[in-house]
Amino acid sequence: MKKLLLSIFLVLITLTTWAQSTELRGVVVDSKSQLPLFNVTASLSNTNLSANTNEQGEFVIVNPASGNQTLLINFTGYIQKRFVLEITIGQTTDLGTIYLEEDVTTEQQLSLITLTENDLGDDNSGSETTSGLLQASRDAFQQAAAFNWGQARFRVRSLDNEYGNTFINGISMNKIYDGRPQYSNWGGLNDATRNQEFINGSMPNDYTFGGILGVQAINTRASFIRTGTRVSLSGANTNYNGRAMITHGSGMTKNGWAYAASASYRMANEGFFEGTDYDAKSFFLAIEKKINNNHSLNLSAIYAQNSRGKNSPNTQEVIDLMGYKYNSYWGWQNGKKRNSRDKDVEEPFFILSHYWKISEKSSLNTNVAYQFGKISNTRLEYNGANNPDPTYYKNLPSYYLNYHDTSGSNPIWMPDYTNAEKNRVDFLNNSQINWDRLYQQNISKGYAVNALYADVMQDNQLTANTLFNTQISNVVGFNAGLTYRNLRSESYQEMIDLLGGGYLLDNDLFLKDEYADADLNNPDRKIYEGDKYGYNYIMHANVVDLFTQFNFNFNKINFYLGQNVSYTDYQREGLYKNALYADSSYGKGQKISFENYGLKGGATYKLTGQHIFNFNASYYTKAPSIRNSYSNARISDATVDGLTDEKVFGTDLSYIIRTPKLKGRIGAYFNQIKDATEIAFFYADGIDVQMDDDTSSDFVSEVTRNISKQSMGIELGAEYQATKTIKVTAAANFGQAIYSDNADVYLNVDSRRENGLNPMVSYGTSYIKNYRIAGSPQQAYSLGIEYRDPNYWWVGANANFLTDLYLDISPLLRTNNFFNEPGQGGAAFPDVDTNVAQNLLKQEKLDDIFLLNVQGGKSWRIKGKTFGFFASVNNVLGLEYKTGGFEQARNANYRELLMDHASGTRTFGPKYFYGYGRTYFLNLYINF
Repeated sequence: MKKLLLSIFLVLITLTTWAQSTELRGVVVDSKSQLPLFNVTASLSNTNLSANTNEQGEFVIVNPASGNQTLLINFTGYIQKRFVLEITIGQTTDLGTIYLEEDVTTEQQLSLITLTENDLGDDNSGSETTSGLLQASRDAFQQAAAFNWGQARFRVRSLDNEYGNTFINGISMNKIYDGRPQYSNWGGLNDATRNQEFINGSMPNDYTFGGILGVQAINTRASFIRTGTRVSLSGANTNYNGRAMITHGSGMTKNGWAYAASASYRMANEGFFEGTDYDAKSFFLAIEKKINNNHSLNLSAIYAQNSRGKNSPNTQEVIDLMGYKYNSYWGWQNGKKRNSRDKDVEEPFFILSHYWKISEKSSLNTNVAYQFGKISNTRLEYNGANNPDPTYYKNLPSYYLNYHDTSGSNPIWMPDYTNAEKNRVDFLNNSQINWDRLYQQNISKGYAVNALYADVMQDNQLTANTLFNTQISNVVGFNAGLTYRNLRSESYQEMIDLLGGGYLLDNDLFLKDEYADADLNNPDRKIYEGDKYGYNYIMHANVVDLFTQFNFNFNKINFYLGQNVSYTDYQREGLYKNALYADSSYGKGQKISFENYGLKGGATYKLTGQHIFNFNASYYTKAPSIRNSYSNARISDATVDGLTDEKVFGTDLSYIIRTPKLKGRIGAYFNQIKDATEIAFFYADGIDVQMDDDTSSDFVSEVTRNISKQSMGIELGAEYQATKTIKVTAAANFGQAIYSDNADVYLNVDSRRENGLNPMVSYGTSYIKNYRIAGSPQQAYSLGIEYRDPNYWWVGANANFLTDLYLDISPLLRTNNFFNEPGQGGAAFPDVDTNVAQNLLKQEKLDDIFLLNVQGGKSWRIKGKTFGFFASVNNVLGLEYKTGGFEQARNANYRELLMDHASGTRTFGPKYFYGYGRTYFLNLYINF
């Protein structure tokens, strides 16, 4: 090993000595004002060599490799410049003055990101809409994925956000809890976070080893925020109705200071869907001190408070009765709409960064970040009372339409049309939450049987990392990074509103008395507003991550190799002694840990400067998230049996063309994920819980293990400059995402615990192989045209067609439990019809989606100030379309599910999410 290390060191020294003094220089100016642009990035593609322009707009790249090189000039808000150069060792290549043209379509990007913004972490993963935001770059395919297909919840390569990485100033913003970024943490700060870099797939980057989805890197360094002041006012009819935003950047002053600040406010009394109020305030401040030419310190602080009312997913029965905008979560109170399901995010964070330019070829960036605050999701408590949800199944017509007499050996369908009609009329007249009735009920009793509470997650996270970047020689570049993250996350229920009641008892009335107390250390405790109750635990986590990366740059071919090792541990600390899980709920549980590694590599072959081939491959193991490591962390420290690392493999091959008129990419990809774990919670009927009594219904925690997923497909993105003013764009995704193997299902059944049995029951194999992965259209096509006038106005339109969108399936329904008659020792139903069973378990394909969008804008330059507007209308035709949904697993066996289909109107049918109908956005702005 010593000899090997010595040999590598001598080779690197030798490579370094080959370098001779060579320079690549230029001056970058604004094409309108002719003024120099500061902090423009000039970089050589596939190398670690780059330089930023100084106050005079000058840049110098020292000792580039000889031969054919591609120089990229990037500055946020301007159209990228690309130069193919022939570098000669020992000579200076001077490009003279480089003119950058302002990209007027930037307004589209800044505006539409907020239109598709919808926070992660809702009750069901099908509600995610932000995965497309990771793809916001200038590639035609990625543009279509983010801003056109994102309306239909399109996911690039059908991958969840946890397989990508989002960074702000080198600090990972992916949550340890579920692996996903919480976009609301910096929502509304579009101008302050507009300096972004996107790295596709597993390609090399300066920040991390990376996942198979890619890396989004946001830079909020004060000196990189565009100099000047920007004020904008916006109106929309999506998740908010109005927005005001102001941003100011000082640039680097003569005494070495720079600062930037931004603030915004977004609001809606009601968004596009009924009862979805919105209130968000965001603030940003960055201060940078340039100590000397080699050292700078930057402090960035972001506070983004976001509160929004959620929109309910609905069954087809409810949609047919009330329309697709209907939201069951709200009701009238004192003449105002009040939503029972509010999501509140308030997690400020601070990042202190040190930038050290060690030499012309080497740099070290060290960051320390601290984030604290909480995310809360409110909902109604109905412990010991009737369910106040107006769409509760007993309130709907289908409850009587699907009525069966089950007294005999075979159920007999006996629809009650009279009561079904009564339910229909009552529901239409009482389709929202009756807040007044809840108050009256509590006041009459003197205590609360209904109340409003919040599930709260309060995090404190410290992150520190250091990122090293060097160009060892003209041929070899090297990156390395070391990151440490420490999390203390407390989760609990908090009483928000007793709704007129004096108090609430902290116990579960659905359990036997001896198991009812949420905390045996404080039995029969009375809960008042502001109190924690129900469950309370702290999750401790530590993550250490190290990556290294070598880049090799030759005349015709570039390639890279990346390596990664990491360590992760979790430990639950229970603060309540739950009566049902008295032996595993209180105190610190056993620490679980994971050691992971990754390898990746790829190559770029330049046939010519205009024709390029690129190949990437990555394999890594990934620790399961906290969310998917514990079977029911709220009341027990029990971890998932057989919990193991995920194994992730991804590869892609692309052909890239760049001519003066045609720019495009066509590529094929293949991704595979194995040994994944997912956890879900629901109430199930018809489960064989393997007890002596007739119990076949319970609230369960469903653990699905050994999940295998596979996605493959072809991506195409191209833009053709037909004339100086007209550009045509096209994008396509032809993919397939499936479960590539069967999985294993376990249920945590609390009623077994009440009877002294192990609550975890294995339901064996879930036969989900070849079912489609839900949550995204798997085929998407876009065609657009844009006219950009020399007088700085533009207009564009695009047509989008999306198909192969499927409903999320229930793993439990695809186990042998589906065919087993409860309480019969595993014996199958005697009357199973195989063809009927296949139809019942067939995955639902949702309707195709066609979206027509138009947009345009204009800007004026008057006395050094830029005035402008951007306007868009999305879904011009007003199509009502489903963007996803999920099967309810309430009917967990063949007989229960068959009875639910009896009338043709299902009681426990799938719940669907809908996209926006016709929407508009108008933004007015001034830069000075």
